[in-house]
Amino acid sequence: MALQSVGVIGAGAWGTALAVIARRAGRDVLVWAREPETVAAINDAHRNDVFLPDIALDPAIEATSRLNEAATCDMLLMVTPAQHVGAIGAELAPICGRPAAGHLLQGHRAGDGRLLSQVAGDLMPAADIAVLSGPSFAADVASGLPAAVTLATGEEDLGRALSHALSHSPFRCYWSGDVIGAEIGGAVKNVYAIAAGIVVGKELGASAHAGLVTRGFAEMARFGVALGGRLRHHDRLSGLGDLVLTCGSPQSRNMSLGVALGQGQSAAEALSGRLTVTEGVTTASAMVEIASARRIELPIAEAVHAVISGLTTVDEAIEALLARPLRPEM
Repeated sequence: MALQSVGVIGAGAWGTALAVIARRAGRDVLVWAREPETVAAINDAHRNDVFLPDIALDPAIEATSRLNEAATCDMLLMVTPAQHVGAIGAELAPICGRPAAGHLLQGHRAGDGRLLSQVAGDLMPAADIAVLSGPSFAADVASGLPAAVTLATGEEDLGRALSHALSHSPFRCYWSGDVIGAEIGGAVKNVYAIAAGIVVGKELGASAHAGLVTRGFAEMARFGVALGGRLRHHDRLSGLGDLVLTCGSPQSRNMSLGVALGQGQSAAEALSGRLTVTEGVTTASAMVEIASARRIELPIAEAVHAVISGLTTVDEAIEALLARPLRPEM
């Protein structure tokens, strides 16, 4: 399977980082961006000063504002915010042939609760859809620091081909057949990162943080299995690994939002002026909607959604969680 050319759809921090990764793996890389100034910066200055200002880009990485040019690549990595995947997928559908993979920024589509792989698959039925997820910050991998992620697709041969096409020292892709589990893990960890940030912002201590992350992991697994994921997948890179990273560093935009909430800011205040999308906000809403319809118990996710939506205060949410009945851990 020839996977030499890579089209990166989106030039945010992760799109830029994936362009760097693909180029280091020896691929020909073309980045699509809507903004002419971003295209010019990548082509002329070999930088993306808005999202990854400290990273010098390989001059061989090219950019375009013409989506049809990127659509001809052997592999497409979709790295647009979750809310825009439907619109971008609709634009791609009539012009792309059979791209080998869609890299989907993990999250649930607000409104109907579908996974992004399902959204993309419905729009581009001829495409082979894969999901890339795991514990990795864009700045880290673009800087060449070691990272390991999950690349999930239903076809083993495709998964192995994609993994080899992007892997290089020190970036490693491990193939998985559990697409649903990988995508859910990559999505819902953002919600628990907001909760972990609130714990840090309220200065509730390391013990409370560890307890929150552990119970969040239990909720993640329960939610994933209910939606068709495999239980064993959640203790791997795109489950536990991603959760530990995102809940453990203010470098995570979701955790930093939680810290601001814990320190007394409103959701509107904490979100104002941010250049990047904080995916956990919309994911929390989708999780609560799905959980209600399927009767899945997600007290932490529900608390995060209530705080973000202004339905309760941080202090009230914490008090309600601590007052829940004691039950067996398993």
